[in-house]
Amino acid sequence: MIKIKRVYDKPSDDDGFRILVDRLWARGLKKEKAKVDLWLKDIAPSNELRKWYSHDHKKWELFKEKYKKELSGKEDLLKQIKKLEKEHKTITLLFSSKELKLNNARALSEIIEDIYD
Repeated sequence: MIKIKRVYDKPSDDDGFRILVDRLWARGLKKEKAKVDLWLKDIAPSNELRKWYSHDHKKWELFKEKYKKELSGKEDLLKQIKKLEKEHKTITLLFSSKELKLNNARALSEIIEDIYD
């Protein structure tokens, strides 16, 4: 099971294995408090794509398409996430954006689901 959670939210036991999927560390958050098991910054959208999207809901579908293209060269990271999901049963993709619904962690989760399910 893949869950999505804001990295600033309090960690809980049902998060399973916690993976930060942002390129930059969350501002003002100490690493000990975040309880991140793995930081996969290389799976995050490029800075160019992130800035282009700028959390404009009208661009969501196109953002996911562009992000999926960027991930096409990173199959090893996608497989790593699926392997961790099998090992831990539950993983939580962590993001720092204030945008709770249409963010890179949600897009990544949907892309993984499209590819592997």
